Amino acid sequence: METPPRQASPPERRGAFILLFCCLFAVGAGNMMLTSTVLPPLTRELGLPDWTAGAIFSLSAGVWVVTAPYWGNRSNSWGRRRVTAVGMFGFAVSMLLFGAVSLAALLGWMSGWVLIFVLLLTARTLFGVFGSATNPAAQAYVADRTSREERTDEIATLTSGFTLGQVAGPAAAGVLMGLGGLLSPTFGLVAPTFVICIVAAVIGWIVLTKLPEHRPPKQDAGLGRSGAKGLWRDPAILPYLIYAVGLSLVTGVLSQTFPYVIMDRMHVEGTAAAQATAPPMTIGAMATLIAQLVLIPRLKLPVRSLMTYGAIMLAIASVFMVWAEDFALFAFSQMLIGFGQGLARPGFSAGGSLAATQEQQGDVAGLITAAEKQSPSRRITASFLLISPRLLNQPRVKLIFYYRFYPDVHPGTLKSRLRFG
Repeated sequence: METPPRQASPPERRGAFILLFCCLFAVGAGNMMLTSTVLPPLTRELGLPDWTAGAIFSLSAGVWVVTAPYWGNRSNSWGRRRVTAVGMFGFAVSMLLFGAVSLAALLGWMSGWVLIFVLLLTARTLFGVFGSATNPAAQAYVADRTSREERTDEIATLTSGFTLGQVAGPAAAGVLMGLGGLLSPTFGLVAPTFVICIVAAVIGWIVLTKLPEHRPPKQDAGLGRSGAKGLWRDPAILPYLIYAVGLSLVTGVLSQTFPYVIMDRMHVEGTAAAQATAPPMTIGAMATLIAQLVLIPRLKLPVRSLMTYGAIMLAIASVFMVWAEDFALFAFSQMLIGFGQGLARPGFSAGGSLAATQEQQGDVAGLITAAEKQSPSRRITASFLLISPRLLNQPRVKLIFYYRFYPDVHPGTLKSRLRFG
């Protein structure tokens, strides 16, 4: 008679969840360091157009959207542990190459913004190809080992690892830039990328060697590629995917434009820009963390309520973001964005998981992760707002965008240029 596979004990399960929490923490910290504190001033220092920052993440996110469902499906046959480790090692290599290219450009070892842009784009795309493996495999691992009653809280706790990384990322980036600056001002700007590379590689090795996975992979899930095909069209799952795409668009535009608005309105560049951007972003990430670790477990709201309240908070935050003129309002808008994301993301993640069968967890986790990372549209939209307000046809709308992004120009001059009447 075949012996059933051993189940993980509660302490062992909790230790495994903590390890996966650390994986998402490293990814969240690294991405936030790059998007909010390293890349915006880096593009200015290297003489790259502002839109290249959005473009670098657009291609990576586009690849992520394609590969995340693949890795979710692979975790059904390869095992959650192996696929999670693949994602962490891919993330480490991507950050290493990104930092190396940036440092070489800053030292003058290469010239021409097009060449630098292409190399940075290539380095970041590696994250889209391989780094996308971690999230769906980690979420499926938790779904495999939780009941329906536990799942919303456990997924909220897991995803809070990414949020905690967002809290620590900007602050840690400022510290690392300062310490790296002691060696060389040039190295200081890219020091966070090398540190997070080492952290990700170490965590990946621990996952590969220590994460308990006693059950055979096929028993954990079991849908083959043919079984997973068309799952996104399932009426029970599709609404959560649509919501995830919409949320990704809104939060992506707000987060991508925020550092540039800070630089332009507060008249700061380089490391000073990173230091000005970090506190509001940290406040927003802390709000997300509070929502996921405190509000969701205590309030026990259904997934529909989490999604509704999250969307309302994001709508209010968007209004404050458009009209903010001082640092306090910027920080308040980030706090609202943080609470909105903190409620909404676990809502659609848990909702999609609960709508799927036990055998579909790997596949639906990949789809949810892909939908959540529908960044090409949001990065293109953000780049559009940064590059070409002139394309908007209404004079009054053009005046708002010009005045918000180019506050040094006298309003009367703007009106004459825009033929405002």
